[in-house]
Amino acid sequence: MWAAIKVPSNIHGGIIHYNYSSKNGNSSSFVRGRKSLVKMCFTSDQHVQLIQNTPSIDALPIMVNGCTGKMGRAVLEASISAGLQPVSVCFSGPGDAGKIVEVSGKEITVHGPSDRENILSSVFEEHPNLIVVDYTVPAAVNDNAELYCKVGVPFVMGTTGGDREKLYKTVADSKVYAVISPQMGKQVVAFLAAMEIMSEQFPGAFSGYTLQVMESHQASKLDTSGTAKAVISCFQKLGVSFDLDEVQLIRDPKQQVEMVGVPEEHLLGHAFHMYHLTSPDGTVSFEFQHNVCGRSIYAEGTVDATLFLAKKVKLKEEKRIYDMIDVLREGNMR
Repeated sequence: MWAAIKVPSNIHGGIIHYNYSSKNGNSSSFVRGRKSLVKMCFTSDQHVQLIQNTPSIDALPIMVNGCTGKMGRAVLEASISAGLQPVSVCFSGPGDAGKIVEVSGKEITVHGPSDRENILSSVFEEHPNLIVVDYTVPAAVNDNAELYCKVGVPFVMGTTGGDREKLYKTVADSKVYAVISPQMGKQVVAFLAAMEIMSEQFPGAFSGYTLQVMESHQASKLDTSGTAKAVISCFQKLGVSFDLDEVQLIRDPKQQVEMVGVPEEHLLGHAFHMYHLTSPDGTVSFEFQHNVCGRSIYAEGTVDATLFLAKKVKLKEEKRIYDMIDVLREGNMR
């Protein structure tokens, strides 16, 4: 029997009131919501200034390349909901060139591969604090990264695939700001980080245990999940003998509903992962499970990565490749 651990796709914080009093009795207060710090009022003989290190969300322009796809559109919707401002153009494949994407009353013109450098340079010149988000296709990863690096625009790469070694070398050599992560779900990344820490600090802790792995994704995903591969690698370091070809891939919609418990409305977009460990004598078992329905967890994580990168740019911190672990360690996420 599998034990389910539900991971929230988004956490909406309430409003917190902060009050400060000076020595002469005067006070100041402001409200912290989930988007920004808003100063309400203060009276004091001394000048008090509240400094917000993160850039103004409402003033942050974003270009979501690949917004004609389901993931790109989800990121675009989450960005608008968070107060970011999408620019009026984006890039996609040649088949989408000329399309108009409308989200929340905003129209975005889709451009194909031709003349991308001039278009991006022009947009970056008009919006010098621009952040590009890439959710295109694996075949476009390396060419897109080379374009962003050539123009010098900071970018968040959520697209998987491509030549990853070449990708990292291209970005490292160009010295641009970038967040690159094949997994943008904050809570999933935190789980993976915890597994990695456990495997490093307690190698062999599960020696002799047997492992069963079942993962369910939409039928269009034919390969084994990268997240599952990462978790299995940690279990192997913990002493478990397991080969990737032992993973049970569930891609049949009927099995996904009846056996795995995937809601029918999420058959076209979900990620259910289950890991079951059993001791050699069968008297002890451990179960891990993380279920994701829809794409909001990845979209919200991408928005946090975008804000994180914008802060690095504003504070003129080191130009390098960051990942979602860096975003998580920064804290102060929405």
